[in-house]
Amino acid sequence: MGRYSVGVSLSWLLSLSLLCSCVLSPSAALADGEGDTVSNITGEWTALLEQQWAVDTHGHRQKLETRIQPKWVGSVSDSMELTAIGRLRLDAYDRISPSAHTPENNSEISMPWYNSAHAEFQLREFFIDAEFLNGFWRVGKQQIVWGQADGIKLLDVVNPQSYREFILEEYEDSRIPLWSVNYEVEISDDASLQLLWIPDLTFNELAEPDKTFAFTAPEIIPRASTGLGVRVLSTDKPDNGLSDGEWGVKYSLFAGGWDLTLNYLYHYQDNPVLYQTLVGVTPADLSVEVTPTYERNHLVGGTASNAIGDFTVRSEIGYNSDTYHVASDLNTHGIQQSDELAFVFGLDYQGLSDVMLSAQWFQSHLLDYDRSMERRQTKNSVTFLYRHNFLNETWELEVLDIHAIESDDGVVQAKLSHMLESNLELWLGLDVFYGNNEGVFGQFDHNDRWVFGVEWGL
Repeated sequence: MGRYSVGVSLSWLLSLSLLCSCVLSPSAALADGEGDTVSNITGEWTALLEQQWAVDTHGHRQKLETRIQPKWVGSVSDSMELTAIGRLRLDAYDRISPSAHTPENNSEISMPWYNSAHAEFQLREFFIDAEFLNGFWRVGKQQIVWGQADGIKLLDVVNPQSYREFILEEYEDSRIPLWSVNYEVEISDDASLQLLWIPDLTFNELAEPDKTFAFTAPEIIPRASTGLGVRVLSTDKPDNGLSDGEWGVKYSLFAGGWDLTLNYLYHYQDNPVLYQTLVGVTPADLSVEVTPTYERNHLVGGTASNAIGDFTVRSEIGYNSDTYHVASDLNTHGIQQSDELAFVFGLDYQGLSDVMLSAQWFQSHLLDYDRSMERRQTKNSVTFLYRHNFLNETWELEVLDIHAIESDDGVVQAKLSHMLESNLELWLGLDVFYGNNEGVFGQFDHNDRWVFGVEWGL
């Protein structure tokens, strides 16, 4: 981090400290030049303190992480509210956290204030809620959630995701907030429209090659040819938020007992495409150059859900105009492009006291399949979720299984949590991967782990 970045961070902290000294008083006032009161700003501080210790089933330590997340919510006016959330994350072990001070996936406007292998400090969210032009606005750094699927993302791709722990983190923690303009307006009593503009070109955070959850599956990472060197070039990344920004539309409707949405998102896919080029003249000089490149995509889809007695039916469908897949043919730069059609069908049952059961079927199909692709043309996955609250809801047991049918691999996540006090939670988790090490889940078969956590709300 350069001097300029440090200076900006200190300025932000100083400004926030001055603001806090005002808002923490019972009635803070901003005054104009004559000393007259212009507006009152009142707010409230809360904070979340979390400690997690993870060790794999072979006894190797994965993380010893302390997370402090302060939050301030204040009223700027009768129709305007400000929310600010910071996050300080400290990890003693350096098995998971990215070590780059300026992570490559982040845009310039979303860089963490400080980052190293053992510590990260960032402005997590910062947005204003306001009512204006007959609608509701949320402007600033925020999370935008689309879709209804559990454990599998189909439409919920507005915000990128951190894969530092693959998919083991809670979605709210792994989802990366973006600077966005989010406008929602009611069209009728049963219909609304959401418009998004996202100038923040931040992408998925991938685990570094030497970290615990670095990708190795050939479907994601190209295989190195025997005897050929590999050189990874600089990432071709868009950097102009105005001309390269992303935007989306969601239309929501309630009709005949069904919650329906139609979604459209014009965006960059959040994982870079790993184009490969064979360079050199003689066999002894041959090597492969890899150029990571972010590519545009049109996503069109929708959701439908309905509660029928003790059951809830959920469905989600998405069409991607351009997806890019690792291939064995270097004549096409080791990549093949295809349209993709995917869907999720889910069924939830809550007819048992304090128990929720859920099952999902997910399918992804490539419309322009090529035999040189590493992934299959059609991929099917199923998920099963069991959640049980007991002893007056002071204890909760949750078990989630995600199973990929064709590759016969998956992950089982189990978590037992106890509310010791209304603001103090203790929990024990077990994450178990299984299957062939060339599968998306099976690649982490050696990373099964126990996790102990403490979460304290202040």
